[in-house]
Amino acid sequence: MQVQNSNLLAPNPPYKAVNLGNWLVVEGWMEQPSLFDGIVNKDLLDGNQVQLMSTKFHTFLAAEDGGGAAIVANRTSASGWETFKLWRVNDSSFNFRVFNKKFVGLNNQGGGNTIVAFSDSPSNQDTFQIIRNNDDPFKIRIKASNGLFLQVESQTSVRASYQGTSWDENDPSVFRMNVINKLDGEYQLTNGYGLAKAPQVLRDHWNSYITEDDFIFMSQNGLNAVRIPVGWWIAQDPNPPKPFVGGSLAALDNAFTWAQNHGMKVIVDLHAVEGSQNGNSHSGTRDGYIEWGDSYIPQTVSVIDFLAKRYGNHPNLGGIELMNEPQGVNLDSLKKYYKAGYDAVRKYSQNAYVIMSNPLGEDSKILLSFVSGFNNVVLDVHYYNLFWDGFNNMNVQQNIDFIRNDRSSDLRGVSSTNALTFVGEWTGEWSLRDASKRDYQRYALSQLDVYSDATFGWAYWSYKCQFGNWSLKWMIENGYIKL
Repeated sequence: MQVQNSNLLAPNPPYKAVNLGNWLVVEGWMEQPSLFDGIVNKDLLDGNQVQLMSTKFHTFLAAEDGGGAAIVANRTSASGWETFKLWRVNDSSFNFRVFNKKFVGLNNQGGGNTIVAFSDSPSNQDTFQIIRNNDDPFKIRIKASNGLFLQVESQTSVRASYQGTSWDENDPSVFRMNVINKLDGEYQLTNGYGLAKAPQVLRDHWNSYITEDDFIFMSQNGLNAVRIPVGWWIAQDPNPPKPFVGGSLAALDNAFTWAQNHGMKVIVDLHAVEGSQNGNSHSGTRDGYIEWGDSYIPQTVSVIDFLAKRYGNHPNLGGIELMNEPQGVNLDSLKKYYKAGYDAVRKYSQNAYVIMSNPLGEDSKILLSFVSGFNNVVLDVHYYNLFWDGFNNMNVQQNIDFIRNDRSSDLRGVSSTNALTFVGEWTGEWSLRDASKRDYQRYALSQLDVYSDATFGWAYWSYKCQFGNWSLKWMIENGYIKL
């Protein structure tokens, strides 16, 4: 990209930053009005989980042994083997992935038309059409690739052999569908709209969600950096693999220009990696399975190489974060990747900060000895007083005390190394309900006081969000926080 001259000097660490979440990596929970509203069957997106009960027998379909055997209908309640993850083919056609990652399909050998879960990857035989009842969209029938409907002949026999049209609940081809554990990330959005509509939807989103006016607002209100989540597909812009669409790279270029115009730094954060590092919507996952590991390291490093080549010597680069929130991945694989990612950045810049995210759920000091030999390296820890049952019964003062004692102690522990420390995500929201504005102000101030000790700085999650206390812009405008 072209680097423009500017009279505004960008700062050095520590940074007061904010995450531009839901901009270049979609997180549907943050959006209002929803980006997803124009999708047909928007409750049946990739990775959404469904449970299917026969209305005649009042039993659930299940993949015996979690997959690798026949589909049966003999469960009176639903759990793992009775839950199917959707892969969306189009508005009404889907693949069903079972507990052990096999796909449900039609076995018509010998004319049996039985339903099994054998396939490692889906084909036409493993594609089914969901027909929803006009009056009750959760009453469904399922058409197989042979043109016939699934029916429960007995609790141990499910076949694609029905030709009728009845919606009577005593009909063996009628099912009650429960939709649970929905995903709402970039994969769900783009595959939901399809290539005909997704590019325009995302272009409109990129051009309106964050603009240069937002950088003006941020710089005038005490912020001097932004952390921008990006997805692995940005390295193949303008023609990334389906269903992703091109254009996010131009938006990131714009962010660097705006940062330069207003004296700010940009921290580029590889938020979504190919294969998914944590199974969450924001990792770009299709269905929530964590696939990332050694086999994905080369292509993940190639994304870092692309970003470092493009931005490594830009005067407004604050740092490159190699991976956001790894969770459930092998630690040795993560270290191998972090070393390779660090080396990729150093090919283009000896001074750019390389940020390594601490594995979620692990001791925050787990990478201390590993990073001892690196130069200009940063350890990123994320601090939320949410997502853990222990916070549910804390009152205002207990939350504040936890910040000032436990978080402060943890941050000091991470700081006892040559690496800089970065609180890459935190928020003004908590598990407490019905708190007053003054309570929120005290809670936010306690975090500002403690996280300001981080030697690389901190980044609030997020700049915009439909939920006020998650939005730093809203918090500033409404007097909840002052930087």
